[in-house]
Amino acid sequence: MVWVAIVMMLQVAWIVAAVLFLGRYYWAITVALSLIGLAFVMYIMQEWYNPAYKLAWSILILSVPILGTILYLFFGRGNTIIAERRRHRRIDEELYPFLEQPEGIEEELLRADPAVARQFSYLYRTVHYPAGRNGTTHYFSGGEEYFEELCGALRQAEKFIFLEYFIIERGYMWDTILEILTEKAREGVEVRLLYDDVGCIWLLPRDYPEILGKKGIVCRRFNLLRPVMSAVFNNRDHRKITIVDGHTAFCGGLNLADEYINKKERFGHWKDGGVVVKGEAVWNYTSMFLGMWNAIRHTDFDYGCYRPDPSLWKDEGKRTDGDKGQDGYVLPYGDSPLDHECTGENVYLNMLHSAKQYVYIYTPYLIIDQEMAVALTLAAKSGVDVRIMTPHIPDKRLIFMLTRSYYARLLDAGVKIYEYLPGFLHTKAFVSDDTLAAIGSINLDYRSLYLHFECGALLYRTEAVQELKEDFVKTMEKETVEITMDFCRKRPVYERLLVSAMHLFEPLF
Repeated sequence: MVWVAIVMMLQVAWIVAAVLFLGRYYWAITVALSLIGLAFVMYIMQEWYNPAYKLAWSILILSVPILGTILYLFFGRGNTIIAERRRHRRIDEELYPFLEQPEGIEEELLRADPAVARQFSYLYRTVHYPAGRNGTTHYFSGGEEYFEELCGALRQAEKFIFLEYFIIERGYMWDTILEILTEKAREGVEVRLLYDDVGCIWLLPRDYPEILGKKGIVCRRFNLLRPVMSAVFNNRDHRKITIVDGHTAFCGGLNLADEYINKKERFGHWKDGGVVVKGEAVWNYTSMFLGMWNAIRHTDFDYGCYRPDPSLWKDEGKRTDGDKGQDGYVLPYGDSPLDHECTGENVYLNMLHSAKQYVYIYTPYLIIDQEMAVALTLAAKSGVDVRIMTPHIPDKRLIFMLTRSYYARLLDAGVKIYEYLPGFLHTKAFVSDDTLAAIGSINLDYRSLYLHFECGALLYRTEAVQELKEDFVKTMEKETVEITMDFCRKRPVYERLLVSAMHLFEPLF
């Protein structure tokens, strides 16, 4: 924000100087700046970026050349993060040999449902995350239950505990967890914590890793914020993962702060969701954590030592080729902004394209690109029951206005939209046809889909799928208001005008 303000002042200074001092040279300099801006726009157009992202930068550069060009050079240009990409790619390549698909899974999925098999195959072949079949899952419909189960699992840890979170704030939730982690560290359990520096910049002291180190907890900050301009600062670690002994993992929308368990009220009742995974699929989360840990500072080389004995999974979950009522297949996956693969969005798109009966969606934000808008409306027009639930009480007013601006187009296509009346809805999940679900940290907005490190779990015929579906239906029936076209028509004129201007630059938010 400081650098953006400085560059804006440079743009204003140029305008003032042009008026006061540069008289006869103004037009020549303006043409030169415009040509430079046009050259950058031509460069942007041949990049791999999403078209909406290209358009937003192009408009900014051509309308205010100094401001737009400087901001693009430091925050929008992929070339500035080549070294970062190479470092993460090296770590990924080290992990690939440890991420082999268990024998027979692909054939089993093909027999159960070819469309689902293609979804799992995409994730394994493209981002190298294998599916697991021997295990159990449970969906949490609120932060209170999630927190209770998380603390119970942490107390039972015997070997290691890994935590990776976007936000950690001191209070009842974190203090309780920290007490458990400190005790476990005294017992000899290896405890590691990774948190995003920007996510916690106002919440934790700068020397917090050293404070935790004295308690026996090894702590690292992701992507430290420094007083220099760099494109990598736009890429934050938005994941929320806890791994216990390699056999139990928690993932979802919950950060470690009191509002997530309603110990502190900020935007009414906070509804969040997550999942606990037990079994062989937990290895995906463990490798995801170790990959990020080593990308910050490479200290681990023996990845296999954190992988439990496969014999532990022999009787953990019973597989019957995906029969309903049995925990079937789980594939935890990560998404990185440093490749050209929009994994999180592609999982959602594949679910919409393959759905036969319904797709129910929880999302706190609804700021979608053309691909997602087409997929949602096409599914609804094809007879699929598409329902989306968003918050009624916003955490960010302008983002909330953008979310509501998409309602009319979706409603017109037959999508049903509901707002969660008691407060803020923070769950990020898709569920379809009683068989398939995706749960994790991935919002339906540009930052999650294109700029952040994210994680999720693709679930096929597991208990958590039905639990998620039942939670959505129960919440929809008792705690929501259905949005109508009449509601969209009554939006204030000033809001419509403001949102129209914001749509030009929403990929940059």
